[in-house]
Amino acid sequence: MSTSRRSLLGGALALACFPGAARARTIEKLKADGVLRVAVYRDFEPWSWRDASSKLIGIDVEIGELIAKTLGLRAETVDFLADEDVGDDLRNMIWRGSLVGGTVSDIMMHVPVDRQFALANDRAVIGGPYYREGFMMACALDTDCEVPPPQFKGRKLAAELDSIPDFYLSGGFGGVLRSDVTHVLSGAAAIDSVKQGKADVALATRAQVEHAMQAGAERLKVRKGPLPALPSPGWDVGVAVKDDARDLADLLDQMIAGFRKDGQIDAILAKHGVTPHAPLSV
Repeated sequence: MSTSRRSLLGGALALACFPGAARARTIEKLKADGVLRVAVYRDFEPWSWRDASSKLIGIDVEIGELIAKTLGLRAETVDFLADEDVGDDLRNMIWRGSLVGGTVSDIMMHVPVDRQFALANDRAVIGGPYYREGFMMACALDTDCEVPPPQFKGRKLAAELDSIPDFYLSGGFGGVLRSDVTHVLSGAAAIDSVKQGKADVALATRAQVEHAMQAGAERLKVRKGPLPALPSPGWDVGVAVKDDARDLADLLDQMIAGFRKDGQIDAILAKHGVTPHAPLSV
């Protein structure tokens, strides 16, 4: 991640010469072109990842395709590596484009729907919430998953590096668990560590845990009780468009509300083992 940041800083001259953000394509232009460009995160199972044949699959991919189909368009889905924060991702994928090349997309999936975040990123319009995310703990079958977290001392714990689960396990409870935490590259990898017997406990998003349970329930169990002192109560996820595409944003709000009402969003989530949780920001 830091390498990516350095490469951008090294492109200061390119920034000065960058042609600037082009206007978003209007709905009429989208329909004339016949294509909706959809940006999804790379290696982000179960939302967007590549299968053994390198095909992009996942919940966000399918919702993007559903949006495109409803607009009478073909989805052209692009996966991208996360930058240092979601604001950087919006800049690179929606309103300006990356300095290292590539085309901006018409919509970006899996963006936090939060008023303060939206105010801080006003070059994008964020809406169309389709899921409420949270965190969940998964444990090996021989591990008591319900004990107060400090009692995991001496157990092997796994969490995605520099994530809220990492901060919770490494920094919470006076840091008593810090030396027990193994850092991995994703929440899915943390859960895989438990599945493979390399860890006793993993903390990841609810969607990641439920998806992992779909193909590995015989090797995992989930914590039923709450996670004390967890700093995040959860968050809604939705879609983003460029700030001058408010007509498309309004249409997406209506369209995704309809998908939630008629069960199409729930069906896509269920296909990937994820329990629907209605967003609060509707």
